[in-house]
Amino acid sequence: MAETIKVTLVKSGIGKNKKIRQTLRGLGLTKLNKTVELENTQAIRGMIQKVSFLVRIG
Repeated sequence: MAETIKVTLVKSGIGKNKKIRQTLRGLGLTKLNKTVELENTQAIRGMIQKVSFLVRIG
C-alpha cells in the first residue's frame, strides 16, 4: 500500500451540509483544484470516502 494519497478538490463544498464542509477542511482542502498529499491511514481513507463526490484521488 502506498505511504501517501494525493487528493484534489474538484467540486465546491458550498451548499453542502456542515459535516461535509468540516471533512473537507480536516483534509486540508480549502480551495478548488487544491491538491494535498495525505498519509494513507484508515481515518483519512474514511474521510475521503465521505467526500468522494467532491474530490479526485491520484
